[in-house]
Amino acid sequence: MDFQIGLVIAGLAVGFIVGLTGVGGGSLMTPILLYFNIPPTTAVGTDLLYAAFTKAGGVFVHNKKGNINWKITGWLTLGSVPAALVTLWILNSIKTDIETINRVIKYSLGWALLFTSVAIIFKNKILKYSQKHAGDKFHSESTTQNMLTIAIGVLLGATVTLTSIGAGALGTVTLFFLYPLLPTPRLVGTEIAHAVPLTLVAGLGHASMGNLDLALLGQLLMGSLPGIYMGSMLSGKVPDQFLRNAIALMLFMAGYKLIF
Repeated sequence: MDFQIGLVIAGLAVGFIVGLTGVGGGSLMTPILLYFNIPPTTAVGTDLLYAAFTKAGGVFVHNKKGNINWKITGWLTLGSVPAALVTLWILNSIKTDIETINRVIKYSLGWALLFTSVAIIFKNKILKYSQKHAGDKFHSESTTQNMLTIAIGVLLGATVTLTSIGAGALGTVTLFFLYPLLPTPRLVGTEIAHAVPLTLVAGLGHASMGNLDLALLGQLLMGSLPGIYMGSMLSGKVPDQFLRNAIALMLFMAGYKLIF
């Protein structure tokens, strides 16, 4: 792929928004790549490795601040990584029919964007509701809770591998329900820590199928790494609700367009 300044700017913008709001890189980046006429399989494969590199920096920062519950990360990974491997195996077994795969990815991507936009808009309401109804019996560390965490991991593993979307917004919202007593920074840190092995496994799997453009990945990272740093520095200085609603509207429109 030839060097395109537009892709570097896209990486910068997405990195900046992620640093500012913590809202998903994948849900913004993949539709942008489709806009640049990158094939859906390549867009998803490249975006997954982009997310793995980008979020690895986030894990370093969150771990230093004590914002990661490694036990929850472990239960999530127990479900998500095997689910990612099964999804990759299915994609690989039908890879001769590339048109069908591209169609399935675009359709799945559309629904993932719609769900993500709704999750972003109602995130605070979901948080308040789950904290209000947090019963001691269920929300103490229990076998049921661990099994449900693994089940969420399975759901995220399949969704993220197929669309590169869901590790951030959808993962955090589902964890709000299961762990409402866990402080928000720890929920976010835990979800970022879980996203790294998941996106790395899924991304390497896609790369082995030829769904990776290294030049494209380099251009995105060239923009996103300084973008995330700048966004993180300004975090909390821009009205969070305004930004989240604007992003949710953008994602909803992109999802609607992909499906309909």
